[in-house]
Amino acid sequence: MRKEEIGMVLDGVPMALVLAGPDQRVVAANEAATALFGAAMVGRPCSAFLRHPDFLGGLEASLGARRRSSARILHAGSGRETHLEVTFSPMPVDNRSGTLIAFEDLTAFEQAGAMRRDFVANVSHELRTPLTALVGFIETLRGAARDDAGARERFLTIMEREAGRMIRLVNDLLSLSRVEAEERRRPSDEVEIIGLLGSALASHRDAAAAAGVTLRLEPSPGPVKLRADADQLTQVFHNLIENALKYGASGKEVTVRVSRIEHEPVLRGPAVQVEVIDRGEGIDPLHLPRLTERFYRVDTHRSREKGGTGLGLAIVKHIVNRHRGRLRIESDLGKGSRFMVILPSG
Repeated sequence: MRKEEIGMVLDGVPMALVLAGPDQRVVAANEAATALFGAAMVGRPCSAFLRHPDFLGGLEASLGARRRSSARILHAGSGRETHLEVTFSPMPVDNRSGTLIAFEDLTAFEQAGAMRRDFVANVSHELRTPLTALVGFIETLRGAARDDAGARERFLTIMEREAGRMIRLVNDLLSLSRVEAEERRRPSDEVEIIGLLGSALASHRDAAAAAGVTLRLEPSPGPVKLRADADQLTQVFHNLIENALKYGASGKEVTVRVSRIEHEPVLRGPAVQVEVIDRGEGIDPLHLPRLTERFYRVDTHRSREKGGTGLGLAIVKHIVNRHRGRLRIESDLGKGSRFMVILPSG
């Protein structure tokens, strides 16, 4: 097969492929390889585009021993790190020894594995803290505080709080799992969201009064109907209102505002925007891009004190994604924060 024909065959394969001759120079490379390593590969030594020792060792072994082999390497190019599975398959080139090198991009799999490991580590850490406290209090109640009624009541109160924290964490993990499982299936029911907002606000009236915060709803004229999952949207509103009450300033106001958007550029059509606005201390812009990450907290100690699990905004983000909407967050230090859920209405 001529070199031109070899090049045409390689271009028909989506995986990055490079054909190397006996002198370790590139005989042919397909478009995927050119995109991965850069243009003008043909005729250059393989070491010119990838100098990883495992790659060069595998290439030499393939050309010398004429056997199939593979290597896993990390390639730092084009401003990012790429995890590659490299396979060397002996192939004759002009009746001489050569090798076909295939590069499989495993970056997405590696990132998914890292995310799973981080998730397990975070869940373990979140559960270990209250469990350690519970075990410690149980040991104390069985020993030194066995006959101390005051200490017993105090410890049982703390144990109840820690158990409640674990229950909230497990419930949020289950919610997150359910939302992720349904994320690709868009809701089809028609829902009136002003009523959902009113119910969500009513359920937080007592907590608002205890925090010294006034809750106010500014609805748009008339009913607002969307294709949505009523239970999931209710969860979004509950999470955002609860956050606003936790981190809003005492004596101030939390406002929920509903408005229509004639044409939302990102959603490419009409939309409804629900804003939850607090007048708290605000959030440093440094934290805004990471607020929807699982277990990410601006103030870890304060969040745990207030019963936060670090999953509320992650759940909100996934529910909004399922509804093909957008979540925007704006905040000014010392002035408060604004969480905007934008949902398509067309």
